[in-house]
Amino acid sequence: MPTLNRPENMERIATAEQARAYIDEQIADIRAQVGDKKVLLALSGGVDSSVCAAILIKAIGDQLVCVHVNHGLLRKGEPEQVIKVFREELGANLIYVDAVDRFLDKLAGLTDPEKKRHIIGEEFIEVFAEEARKLDGIEFLGQGTIWPDILESEAGIKAHHNAGGLPEDLQFELVEPVRILFKDEVRVVGKELGLPDSMVYRQPFPGPGLGVRCPGAITRDRLEAVRESDAILREEFAKNGLEGKVWQYFTVVPDFKSTGIRDGKRTFDWMCIIRAINTVDVVEVSVEHLPADLIDHLVKRITTEVPGINRVLVDYTPKPPATVEYE
Repeated sequence: MPTLNRPENMERIATAEQARAYIDEQIADIRAQVGDKKVLLALSGGVDSSVCAAILIKAIGDQLVCVHVNHGLLRKGEPEQVIKVFREELGANLIYVDAVDRFLDKLAGLTDPEKKRHIIGEEFIEVFAEEARKLDGIEFLGQGTIWPDILESEAGIKAHHNAGGLPEDLQFELVEPVRILFKDEVRVVGKELGLPDSMVYRQPFPGPGLGVRCPGAITRDRLEAVRESDAILREEFAKNGLEGKVWQYFTVVPDFKSTGIRDGKRTFDWMCIIRAINTVDVVEVSVEHLPADLIDHLVKRITTEVPGINRVLVDYTPKPPATVEYE
């Protein structure tokens, strides 16, 4: 079984050599724990689940079954990247589930943020459980739990995201190869495993995905406006050397319209809000003041390239009084 505590004398993993030693140790532990049985893993494409999957693949190969659920709330290109990296490059046994219509139909008309979060979480568990029931020989559940998750759970800050939501008939023994690592250590291990930088240094992303960046009732066209504007923002941050220097940056498209002009005609379209922030502990958050020429360029690209957007705003509110996300 995985250790329940981070060893007191454990050095922080900061070098490739330390990462290699850690990977080798985990491979041995996983093989001893799992034997010839199968492990099931919900692979979101986030840093923690991706590094967890890569270690498991090295340890047990096709005994690992990854399930990637596309709920329609992911950022542009993310499902394709998961398939390319894990199925095509790492040879993972990957099941891709297109559940976009299922999720968006369930969310239709819902405006309450908590209800939306509940539906997204509940439906994800149901989809994952359905896939698990189709498989034979699964005795273990792989998870990308990391050390801060354990600390926050013990402190009562948030629930530990383990198998506690799965139905009674799907209770598995846990395999958690990054459990005793901090986020920066997970990234070092991910680099050593050969995962792409776009995955290893992926920005923090909320569990409900773009659902919390589409305030109000989620519609497909407004969700697509969030996805496309976010892709433009990420592209321009990379071009301007801000990628990796700003902790988190994203766009929000609220359910609110204003008048505008396009091709000499009046429009009544949504506004897009840009948010770029820095933080150490997420308790307090400062804003990144973007260069004026970059803002001008973003405004031009978003209003020109994204259907349904005729106005761009920049959110310069720190936390407190604001929170990181809008819902």
